[in-house]
Amino acid sequence: MSILTETEVQPLEKTGSSVGIDVGLKDFVILSDGITYKNPKFFRTLEEKLAKAQRILSRRTKGSSNWNKQRVKTARIHEHIANARADYLHKLSTEIIKNHDVIGMKDLQISNMLKNRKLAKAISEVS
Repeated sequence: MSILTETEVQPLEKTGSSVGIDVGLKDFVILSDGITYKNPKFFRTLEEKLAKAQRILSRRTKGSSNWNKQRVKTARIHEHIANARADYLHKLSTEIIKNHDVIGMKDLQISNMLKNRKLAKAISEVS
């Protein structure tokens, strides 16, 4: 069942403030006005659970019923990480947009940054 309604969209009030955004590894985002947002590290918290699920999956006979069940478990962990990241980004961007009118951000070459093997996981976590 689907219900369709029309609503008036309330425009956001002008705050008159502008801010620059810097993305970091220790802190997720640092604003030019000094506000920092922590890096939640969604992948790092579930990394061991994901590794165990992938290990179990690799030991299953490909195409079997147990392999399919384990494949779904592994996919759910990946989905959980992706959903948590997306949720955090939506909440963070909404908060920044509500409090600032003009937002500036540096364009980063993430693919080049990922070539550093020591920082690749940390960079992937915040990108």
